Amino acid sequence: MRRRSSPTHPYQDDSRGPRIQKVLADAAVGSRRACEDAVAEGRVTVNGHRIDGLPAWVNPDEDDIRVDGRRIRAAQRNVYVMLFKPRGVVTTNSDPEGRTRAIDLVAHPSKARLYPVGRLDLDASGLLLLTNDGELANRLTHPRFEMHQGYEVTVGGRVEDGAVERLSAELFPRGRGESEGPAAPRSHLTLLKRDATRTMLHMELREGRNRQVRRMLGTLGHPVKKLRRVRMGPLQLKGLQAGEWRELTSRELSQLREQAFATPQERERRKRTGSAPGGKRTAGGKRTARTKRVK
Repeated sequence: MRRRSSPTHPYQDDSRGPRIQKVLADAAVGSRRACEDAVAEGRVTVNGHRIDGLPAWVNPDEDDIRVDGRRIRAAQRNVYVMLFKPRGVVTTNSDPEGRTRAIDLVAHPSKARLYPVGRLDLDASGLLLLTNDGELANRLTHPRFEMHQGYEVTVGGRVEDGAVERLSAELFPRGRGESEGPAAPRSHLTLLKRDATRTMLHMELREGRNRQVRRMLGTLGHPVKKLRRVRMGPLQLKGLQAGEWRELTSRELSQLREQAFATPQERERRKRTGSAPGGKRTAGGKRTARTKRVK
């Protein structure tokens, strides 16, 4: 039996990246076995070098990888970024007025084209998720999937305890058929702190109504001075200064996906118990990623 000769190509350093057959399979060239066959048939080149055998390791972001002379497009990995959006920054990727956009603050090394998940008003600040994962973004923004959000709202004037309850009832009236008891969690206001001239409230919002809430608070005699989003589903705005960003931790991403892709039965059970994924009300966990800020 004739022994196969050892490969002579210069891509035999396993520190360069993934194996070439995996890169080819991820780029939809074929199954991993079919990609190995393409290499064995001499149909694959990397930076002009014919890959004459395995193993071979490549850098899909930098190497010119071709099959039958056609360059493959490496599968783009999904990126998930939490940004502390400052006031005055727009959350659209196209702004005719040339204002600073949220994506201008995120210099991700992958150079992935990121999109904000949902909107945050120009004069609001706080947690903004950016990603290139379209399926997850759709889940997080579609009303059917009920991704609740938390805001810190600073309003003018001193709001007493009883007034907070009345404000909450006026802003978020119960729907027909809703019970008065401690049923499923719903949008509401709670008092955080206050002084003689202003009051800070926490607003748990389970419908996309932050703009209406701002207007309604103004008509009720408490104009909004500051609006900051501090929570989105299981994600919490912690460890970031305005303008800084970081990637989600694996724990945060797992919890976010668990909540976004929950079945209707799981969503209903969560509404009854008021719990986040994993039976906890908050994401928890320590932030392990280094924060970054565009100067």
